[in-house]
Amino acid sequence: MIKTYFYDAEQNRIIHDVELIPRELLANPESLLWVDLFNFTDLEINQVARLFDFHSLTVEDCLHYSPRAKVDNYEDYYFFNLHALRYEEESDEEISLEQLNVYLGRNYVVTLHRRTLPTLGRIARDCLNNRANVMKKGPDFFLYSTLDGITDMYFPVLERINQRIEELEDDLYEQPTKEITEEFLSLKKTILSMRRAIMPQKRMFTNASGQYSFSIDEENKPYYLDLVDHIERIIDSIDGFGALVDGALATYYSVISARTNETMRVLTVISTIFMPLTFVTGFFGMNVPLPAQENGISTLVITGGLLGVSIYMYMIFRINKWL
Repeated sequence: MIKTYFYDAEQNRIIHDVELIPRELLANPESLLWVDLFNFTDLEINQVARLFDFHSLTVEDCLHYSPRAKVDNYEDYYFFNLHALRYEEESDEEISLEQLNVYLGRNYVVTLHRRTLPTLGRIARDCLNNRANVMKKGPDFFLYSTLDGITDMYFPVLERINQRIEELEDDLYEQPTKEITEEFLSLKKTILSMRRAIMPQKRMFTNASGQYSFSIDEENKPYYLDLVDHIERIIDSIDGFGALVDGALATYYSVISARTNETMRVLTVISTIFMPLTFVTGFFGMNVPLPAQENGISTLVITGGLLGVSIYMYMIFRINKWL
């Protein structure tokens, strides 16, 4: 599906579902054309690629999923491979990444995505209501608005992860179970997935010299500085959560080990007490003649001896604080 939104700078209004004739629509450098391809087909993307003369390698990147965020400079336009976050706690895969490809030209933006994205939906609603704040500030501000919406989706997820870590920390001291281990491992996988998604996007904005990897108007640079600050905060939070999960797992295994040792200590004491009792009963239970075996008093003596040995050993363990 192809949707088009055209900001006409002369009339200061937005027209949607315009006929795609780039040469006419892009004649005014102050205007902006947004072409959005949602759940697109090969035919649709090839049609748009021919109209804008996009490189075939970028088309191939759009048709195949790539887990790595990047930006490529093709002189007349920039090509972005971005990822939005979709978080579903109850599903087997809590974190899924939605690929978003963006072509950023002098006065046009082309976005391609398979599934709906809230940030693009919000911009589309503004365009349909003729609110041109995003469109009138240029393609780089449009890209910032998209990236800012994608980044904002991380914060509720981080808040929920923080709550889950606190809940698990309380649970592991009460009654460690196999489910807690699985929850910790699931959290660790979620944190790693988020880090893999957002770290390349941070490197995409600036290179080793500290310069932006693509052209940004001077008036829009403060927005990108704020965006980079948000990303750094998210990365710091993710690293902190990773350390918390590792520490909680170490504590969990220590609690399990301590409880196992306690159980083994009790079982060892019980086994030690029963060792002499087993020996005595086995000795007198042999099917051979023994002195005084016909006398009933011998049974009482043996029973009293067994109780005496048990009590003596119990007192020894208590004195040595083994029980």
